[in-house]
Amino acid sequence: MIHITLPDGSQREFPGPVTVGEVASSIGAGLAKAALAGKIDGKVVDTSYLIEADSPLSIITAKDADGLDVIRHSAAHLLAYAVKDLFPDAQVTIGPVIEHGFFYDFSYKRPFTLDDLVAIEKRMSELAAKDEPVLRRVLPRDEAVAYFKGMGEHYKAEIIGSIPAGEDVSLYREGAFEDLCRGPHVPSTGKLKHFKLMKVAGAYWRGDHRNEMLQRIYGTAWATKDELQQHLLMLEEAEKRDHRKLGKELDYFHMDEHAPGLVFWHPKGWALWQQVEQYMRHVYVDNGYQEVKGPQILDKGLWEKTGHWANYRDNMFTTESEKREYALKPMNCPGHVLIFKSDLRSYRDLPLRYGEFGQCHRNEPSGALHGIMRVRGFTQDDGHVFCTEDQILDECVAYTTLLQKVYKDFGFTDIIYKVATRPDNRVGSDELWDKAEFAVMESLRRSGVDYIVSPGDGAFYGPKIEYTLKDAIGRQWQCGTMQVDFNTAERLGGEYVTETSGRAHPVMLHRAIVGSLERFIGILIEQHAGAMPAWLAPVQVSVLNISEGQADYARDVAKALQNQGLRVNLDLHNEKITYKIRKHSMQKLPYILVLGDKEKAAGAVAVRARGNLDLGVMSLEAFSQRIISDIASKV
Repeated sequence: MIHITLPDGSQREFPGPVTVGEVASSIGAGLAKAALAGKIDGKVVDTSYLIEADSPLSIITAKDADGLDVIRHSAAHLLAYAVKDLFPDAQVTIGPVIEHGFFYDFSYKRPFTLDDLVAIEKRMSELAAKDEPVLRRVLPRDEAVAYFKGMGEHYKAEIIGSIPAGEDVSLYREGAFEDLCRGPHVPSTGKLKHFKLMKVAGAYWRGDHRNEMLQRIYGTAWATKDELQQHLLMLEEAEKRDHRKLGKELDYFHMDEHAPGLVFWHPKGWALWQQVEQYMRHVYVDNGYQEVKGPQILDKGLWEKTGHWANYRDNMFTTESEKREYALKPMNCPGHVLIFKSDLRSYRDLPLRYGEFGQCHRNEPSGALHGIMRVRGFTQDDGHVFCTEDQILDECVAYTTLLQKVYKDFGFTDIIYKVATRPDNRVGSDELWDKAEFAVMESLRRSGVDYIVSPGDGAFYGPKIEYTLKDAIGRQWQCGTMQVDFNTAERLGGEYVTETSGRAHPVMLHRAIVGSLERFIGILIEQHAGAMPAWLAPVQVSVLNISEGQADYARDVAKALQNQGLRVNLDLHNEKITYKIRKHSMQKLPYILVLGDKEKAAGAVAVRARGNLDLGVMSLEAFSQRIISDIASKV
């Protein structure tokens, strides 16, 4: 007898081996129809999987996260099936699941066009409508290599050839198409109904630029039509909010081929930058941080001591002078240790908090660069706290509270908390890692927030808390971090005098709230669709005259507002007022003041708020109070 234990604790008994699909059928016809896969001891398997011993089992449907992965994995194979059907001499390579969808790489004699994508998607729908069963079989490695070579699929043969000799591989067939895959897959193509092909791009075989350039077709797939439509609407909205597009339209910044991965900030963009930096500088001061500044270039020997040379060398820019090797700093931590150890410290000095707007450089692959979101040169609001073990929890709890306030001021209230634990390539003893991991988890428990654990994702020198924001359209951005590090200060010889006049190494807490200022500003641009709240807006108000007769009055109004610390643009150009209003509205300004003869005579201003909202005529004092209130309340 086979006993199957279901998630609710109930058991079902079968006289012999039974498939996942048969268990689903025994529960109900509706579940049997909805079943996409099963989960046994944490492993997702096909509905055809034969259970031969007592096992726990969950039936996976489209409502489950695992079910959505199965749908997307199967949709990638359906894409390959359609491509081979339409373009028989195309060769298939790999097709994994990615966030929100899937892709598949192909080798083909000519580039796929947008018309090709339309035809491929149409063929995918036709193949799905045939509801062909998806069947699994297993072959010995060498037999599978010969099988795919015989079909002319040399990439598949190469992939299988890299598998150790003697191992078996699994293949999945749907209709006339068979592909190498571990699985699992949906029971039949009819389960795939809500998908769309998005774009085609280039990708090197095995990610190596020395290999052939393949064609990568991206797609998305969802459990329901509504979810697919919501995703497509989100993408449409994201395109409107793209910081690269808005950065150009609003004249914030540009990128140039003479400095790949580096940002040229224009006056308005730099004004926005300064608002973020000055806000964070006040955060430093208000929370006991002393601002410091370290050098950009440091000797190779320092990076060897920290472990960066061994673990991070490929991502560092290096140079040489007088037969000494140096590296542009990819992070600020070692410099802060050198500042700490430049003088004799006492336990009475701890916790000692350093903050720096530190410029860093990392040699990111060119294909990974993305506007100002992913760059090679960036500035961090980097802070390091040197403390004792007894002070870790209080520091971490206080930091989470501070971070929540900062994010709220910038317009983010939805935060995801994740703890990343020890990786394989770590430095330091397991005992110290145990203490560090306990500290970060306990600090979040004391902060009263829920968190998830991401095993093995910590830095090589310590575990970390990652703080991820959700933006206005639901996208997630990992920005803040807190890392507990028992290793770096010790490796660089940082120490303090204890209460008993002995010597001890401080614990080093690495923390950043916005992280990369470049990336965070990109996120802000997309969060607000370029319409920055008044306190952040590079230009807070534009003053426009209707005719030359109000030019002097307009100058006086602009000067009065500037004297209150407001960022003002004065437009005295001899152009129609409707044109001037439209031009300044396109810049997404919080306020536009229009001055005609009536306003001049009354010593007043006609106020237009963002969104073409006419607020009427008011005194300059009343307008000043309004905008200053907006700035104070961060709206």
